[in-house]
Amino acid sequence: MGFFSPFFICGGAMALEELLESTLAGMGYELVEVEQLARGKLLRIFVDKEGGISIDDCVTISNHLSRLLVVENIDYGRLEVSSPGLDRPLRKEADFLRFKGETVKLRLRIPVQEQRNFLGVLREVNNGRITLEVEGKLLDLELSNLGKARLVPKL
Repeated sequence: MGFFSPFFICGGAMALEELLESTLAGMGYELVEVEQLARGKLLRIFVDKEGGISIDDCVTISNHLSRLLVVENIDYGRLEVSSPGLDRPLRKEADFLRFKGETVKLRLRIPVQEQRNFLGVLREVNNGRITLEVEGKLLDLELSNLGKARLVPKL
């Protein structure tokens, strides 16, 4: 009977994310999100860069990461590399800084003013806090209270 611990699984996932983040940064891309589905057989990676991602970018990244994952002995069945889409998720403070002035949709973990869902323009980002303009009023929110945040596509 082998030793099994969720701690080691989380550590492995974190190590994978760190590996991908540093590799992609060296290639001029930003890691947006990593999904492992079907018990690790599908590895889906969302990437971005200033000006957006093209199909050629996805092919380049896929070819590079396929070789890297073999060298690093990371088991997966299929690799998908994709743009985060027009409704890109915002996770890190750097994401919010980059998209200051854009319209965002977010869901809070703990309600503020008896409300969890907000749609507004991202006005400020400072020391773990954002200021969102909602219907002409400014709302100060902690990044640590955000459950989900996404850009609202301009169509």
